[in-house]
Amino acid sequence: MSKHRSGPRRGRQARQIIALAILTLAMVPRAHSSVALLMEEPYGQFGAFNPTGHAAVYLNHVCAASPSELRVCQLGEYGVVISRYHKIAGYDWIAIPIIPYLYAVDDSSEVPLSVTKEQEFALRDAYRRAHLEALAPDRLHGLAPGGEWTQLVGSSYDRAIHGFQVDSTAEQDQRFIAIFNDRSNAAHFNLFFHNCADFSRVVLDIYLPHAIHRNFIADVGMTTPKQVARSLVKYGKDHPEVEMSAFVIPQVPGSVPRSHPVDGVAESLVKSKKYLLPMAILVPELTGGVVVAYLADGRLKLPKNAVVFNVDDEVAEPGQASAPPPIHPALSDAPAGAPAQDPETPSPSTAPTPTPAASAPMSP
Repeated sequence: MSKHRSGPRRGRQARQIIALAILTLAMVPRAHSSVALLMEEPYGQFGAFNPTGHAAVYLNHVCAASPSELRVCQLGEYGVVISRYHKIAGYDWIAIPIIPYLYAVDDSSEVPLSVTKEQEFALRDAYRRAHLEALAPDRLHGLAPGGEWTQLVGSSYDRAIHGFQVDSTAEQDQRFIAIFNDRSNAAHFNLFFHNCADFSRVVLDIYLPHAIHRNFIADVGMTTPKQVARSLVKYGKDHPEVEMSAFVIPQVPGSVPRSHPVDGVAESLVKSKKYLLPMAILVPELTGGVVVAYLADGRLKLPKNAVVFNVDDEVAEPGQASAPPPIHPALSDAPAGAPAQDPETPSPSTAPTPTPAASAPMSP
C-alpha cells in the first residue's frame, strides 16, 4: 500500500515544485536595457583647479569588440563605459568594459577592499599590459607610459561616481552601435566646445533626442557634467516612462586622496572665496550676475543614501542584460547639495562588490 501511495504523492509534490518555480520566475522583473550618465567627481591638482569633473556614459547592453568598436553584449557580459578623452592614441572616444573601467581588474571578485597609490598604479599597469598596449605602449625598458591613459581604468580608486539612469530598448542600442561604428573616431577634444560632457550629450541625444542642453547662464555656454545630469533629471521628471533612477559608485577606501564634489562653472566661482572676493571688488556687477545665475539655474541636489551600484547585478542574461537596481527617487533640481567630479582615474585582496543601500528622494 505504501508503495502505491508514494507514487501519486511524489507526483503531486513534483507538480507543486514546478508550479512554485514557474510562479517565482513570473515574479522576477525582466531584465532591461539602460543608459546611464556617469557624473564623476574631480580629484587631484587638476580637480582642484577645474571642479567640473568628468562625464562618461554606461550602456549595460552594449559591449566593446575593441576599444574603438561596439557590439551587442552576449550572455555573461556587463556592458561598457564610453567617453571622450584627450591625447590617447589619436582616438576621440574609447569604450572600456565596466569592471576594468571602475576597478582595473577583469573580474569583480578581484576588486580590492582598499588601495594605496602604489597598488592603484600596479593594478592599472597590469591591466594596461594585458589589454591596452595598443593604446598606451611601454616606454623604453618596459616602463609604463605617462599621459592620460590612466583615465581608462580604475576610476573608482580616484573618485566617487554618481549615476543617472534611464531605460532604453534593444533597437536604440543597435542604432547607437551602428552610428558610432560608422562615424569617424579621430581626436578633436576641446575643453570648451568638445569636452567629455559634450560627448555625453551627443550619446544621450541618440537615446533621448533634445533632452540635454547647454546652460548659457550658469555655465556660460560650456557643457559640464553637472549640467548634463541636471538636464537628464529634468527630462526624467517630464517623461516618467523612461524610469529615471539614480545610483552611486563609491570611491574605493584606502590611502588615495578623496575626490571632491562636482560643481558647475558659476557654482565653482560662488563657492570659492579666492575668486569670489576679488571679483566682488573689481567687477561687482559681473559677480552679482554670477551669483544670480547659480541661484536661479545652477543647482542640483543629489539623493541622500542613493542605491549603491553593484556591478554583479549587471551581468547579461540570455538576450538581455540587467540594469543597476533602480531607486526611482523623486529626482529634482534643488538648492545647495553636492554632486561630485573629474579627470582620470592595485596586490588585490578579494572584496565583496557593493550592495544596494537604502534610497531617499532628493529634497528640493
